[in-house]
Amino acid sequence: MRGIGKSFPGVRALDDVSLQLYAGEVLALVGENGAGKSTLMKILAGAQPADAGRIFVDGSAVRIDTPGAAERLGIGMIYQEFNLVPALNAVENIVLGNEPHRGIFLDERVARERASAVLVELGIALPLDVETARLSVAQQQMIEIAKVLSKRARIVVMDEPSAALSERETDRLFDIIARLRARGVGIVYISHRMEELPRVADRITVLRDGHAIETRVAKDFPADDIIRAMVGRRLDAHFPELPPVAAGAPVALSVRNLARPPAVNGVSFEVRSGEIVGFSGLVGAGRTEILRAIAGADVPLHGEVDVGGHRVRVLQPSDGIAAGIAFITEDRKSQGLVLGMTVRENVTLAHVGEFVGRDLLVNRAKETQATNHYIAELRIRTPSPEQLVRNLSGGNQQKVVLAKWLLGHARVFLFDEPTRGIDVGSKAEIYNLMVSLARNGAGIVMVSSDLPEILGMSHRICVVRGGAIVREFLRGEATPDAVIAVATGAA
Repeated sequence: MRGIGKSFPGVRALDDVSLQLYAGEVLALVGENGAGKSTLMKILAGAQPADAGRIFVDGSAVRIDTPGAAERLGIGMIYQEFNLVPALNAVENIVLGNEPHRGIFLDERVARERASAVLVELGIALPLDVETARLSVAQQQMIEIAKVLSKRARIVVMDEPSAALSERETDRLFDIIARLRARGVGIVYISHRMEELPRVADRITVLRDGHAIETRVAKDFPADDIIRAMVGRRLDAHFPELPPVAAGAPVALSVRNLARPPAVNGVSFEVRSGEIVGFSGLVGAGRTEILRAIAGADVPLHGEVDVGGHRVRVLQPSDGIAAGIAFITEDRKSQGLVLGMTVRENVTLAHVGEFVGRDLLVNRAKETQATNHYIAELRIRTPSPEQLVRNLSGGNQQKVVLAKWLLGHARVFLFDEPTRGIDVGSKAEIYNLMVSLARNGAGIVMVSSDLPEILGMSHRICVVRGGAIVREFLRGEATPDAVIAVATGAA
């Protein structure tokens, strides 16, 4: 890709960006949210047109104006937000868009053989006849990979492929990447996890503010140098110091015998004001389901929830909001935001009643004033509060979600994978925000698949397995090996 340029209203996303990818190579593409990584790759995949620049495949200039044109050139992209049809099974999703036919009907036997062959080639075992919606995130990720490779892609873009995977599942992903590399497939690997890069990448290219800053061989590009290139300054990559929890701190959240079988089974715990409690466990252990039941996104069948010492009956999300519970969901795009609305509308959406005047009309000036306050406080990169949220980067979308709950002055914050797909600079800002909330007396529950994050940002750690809390560690007791052993059932 040579001299690629791209602009959106009010934003210069890419400015004269060039990169090269070789056959059988993994090129890591890193940068802060909004640096231009996904935009550059969407241009390569035909999902967006470039304003300037040229693309060459096998040394020949090509025109990629549609995803179909990219597929015909052997280019496939695995997006961070899955592009699967939930009601279809693995076979149907893998062959979707490239279905074998017998007359006007789908040839189910050939489709199954084709899908099975790709899965065998990758060393993946999946239930082929189960609806994709019922599979785990890790299994859906494997279907995405198989779908791209079923079209014999020679250039594969992976956008944050490990963001929702456990360590064991990430190891499996890296085994698959090694197989693809051995076959001569060129892979562009987008990731915010610095610790992954030496394991998976041959070279690393850093983007910052729409410019290609630097490319080096991975083994000669230490993490401190990568971070400095990404943010334009030295950044302390360590976690902030947690404020101590006062000995007599009141209980902010109390959960007793919460149950919603089979995902949640007799969960009891407490969070004190000023305390951060981390929930660790394998993907599918039931961590997210526990938070959803507390917030009213899923109605628990049994159990009691107290907020600030008062019993609350949470039968729907509005009950949780009224009780002072903020739920920062794992999937911000489908559950935390309305992408077709503006930043202003999203920030005030959960509390819009506060902005309705006596004439029963929404006071937009008051909304804008409140939104601008949080745009400045959280450093949300947006041309204006009237920008559509879909046009923001992932990190800035996450900040809009946080602004929505800060506006409501919640007392309990439930963070589900708060830094998934977030760059190191935005991670530091979110960590500091969590510490600030704790200092101001909020009770925080944090679910994370990032074990260093759990260890670094939690006063206590609850390990979840089979929908239940099976072990609790104090901050000083927890080690990576001990937490993993409990989570996997080895201890």
